[in-house]
Amino acid sequence: RAKEIKTKLGTLLQKPDSTIDFIIPYTEKPEKPPKAQKPSPEEALQWRDSLEKLLQNPYGLASFHSFLRSEFSEENAEFWVACEDYKKTKSPVKMAEKAKKIYEEFIQTEAPKEVNIDHFTKAVTMKNLVDPSPTTFDMAQKRIFALMEKDSLPRFVRSEFYHELIK
Repeated sequence: RAKEIKTKLGTLLQKPDSTIDFIIPYTEKPEKPPKAQKPSPEEALQWRDSLEKLLQNPYGLASFHSFLRSEFSEENAEFWVACEDYKKTKSPVKMAEKAKKIYEEFIQTEAPKEVNIDHFTKAVTMKNLVDPSPTTFDMAQKRIFALMEKDSLPRFVRSEFYHELIK
């Protein structure tokens, strides 16, 4: 593990061939969400107090996701959306496929979009994966919802992008 990190650091410390290697695509403002019905300022104001209302509104969800992407922390919203989609799955075969995909993308250690859940929640989720059901990810989804509510939502509400919505 240490050797792997050392190798990666060595690669990063090498001089680039050109200044083009220094360019990192980063936008100061989150990109505009896809075409969805823009909420009234009054409706957007309700999102300050209710992450649930924000996530249920397509424009709100897209706005929140864009904001999180600008902060490089969109995995929580993506996990929440994947869980909501998973719960709507009727076919046991499709449910098992989706459960495996969600686990590999968000839950397993070193997953590409690993969400921050405690060891106990991860263990319960892994146990639930043995026999996938609509409630397989409930505990993990609740933990991530609470994390977004406590941490991400207040930052979103303070953002310039949100202030544009409530004008």
